[in-house]
Amino acid sequence: MSKNLRKVCVVVASRANYARIKHLMKAIQNSEHLELQLVVGASAMLYKFGRVYDVIRQDGFEPDYQIHYLVEGENLATQAKSTGLGIIELSTAFDSLKPDVVVTVADRFETMATAIAASYLNIPLAHVQGGEISGNIDDSVRHAITKLSHLHYPATEQSAERVRRMGEESWRVHWSGCPSIDILINTDLRLPEKEYFETRGTGRIFEPSEPYILVLQHPVTTSFGHGAQQISETMYGLKDIPLMKVVLWPNSDAGSDDLAKSIREFQNTYHDLPFSYHINFKPEIFAALLANAKCLVGNSSSFIREGSYLGTPAVIVGDRQAGREHGQNVVFANYDRKDIQQKVIAQVEHGHYPVDHLFGDGTAGERIARHLETIDLNIMKRCTY
Repeated sequence: MSKNLRKVCVVVASRANYARIKHLMKAIQNSEHLELQLVVGASAMLYKFGRVYDVIRQDGFEPDYQIHYLVEGENLATQAKSTGLGIIELSTAFDSLKPDVVVTVADRFETMATAIAASYLNIPLAHVQGGEISGNIDDSVRHAITKLSHLHYPATEQSAERVRRMGEESWRVHWSGCPSIDILINTDLRLPEKEYFETRGTGRIFEPSEPYILVLQHPVTTSFGHGAQQISETMYGLKDIPLMKVVLWPNSDAGSDDLAKSIREFQNTYHDLPFSYHINFKPEIFAALLANAKCLVGNSSSFIREGSYLGTPAVIVGDRQAGREHGQNVVFANYDRKDIQQKVIAQVEHGHYPVDHLFGDGTAGERIARHLETIDLNIMKRCTY
């Protein structure tokens, strides 16, 4: 690589990270002025969470660093320890790669580790999806990362305004839209043939021609210990709805094991019902599943982001996404099986909603890459209030 290229280090630490940043990585890779450096770690390295590392390589990206820093257990203590271990391992990677700027995404504990490591190494930090509001500990983590970051690429205009009101200089804040929308406009959203699903997952084999509900529910760390009951209410709320349910495994947040155990117990008890269980899908297959579902159920932010653009009806369960901007496609339900069932039935009957560009038009990756080519990488911040 030419010494004149600006080195942009992207950290991918989960399946959600990759789906949201893939097209930015492509734009950096295709830029004549940027060099992509790629660090992959945490749950993205583990088979129990879908081994996203393999998907990344299949897509033509070659990681510069692979890091294992997810402490087994998925509880509050191991989440904190994983953050600390991430700081140590990412500091080593950044010190070796010597990037000009580091890109981090969203609000998870892995993102916090990235932000701290880069900041203490005096490496400019670019934060994607800052300024948002939601439930869980994510709000606190997201806003802390904003104050550690030097460049901000919020997904909505309202989020950009929040970042500015947090005292960030206006020239550092650049609305980009959400890079996860980029996948939608660059993907054939038709589902693959049945053969694709025959060798994947457990439970009933999913036939793409049949109507289905897509289910994805993550732990809520601020109510750690209640995850099993929370996902149980969702599963039982869906049990008697006569549609196929495609269920994805939760992420690696504290409480993940409790949710996974509850899902397995439900599967063992009701193995004859139309439920198909999967650990992970490639971003493009997941996008197609989002687009063609009769309803999205759980608490994944993708049901709000991509769901709004696609107009797919969604029922968001519980408070993990409380306060987040959303389109017309979203209704909220309590952790109550009757409430969930009633709202899912109503959403299925309603059908798809109009397209909403709340989270952008699908060009965020190109927009961010072009900006990174020339923006001043000044780490000396000044608070504006």
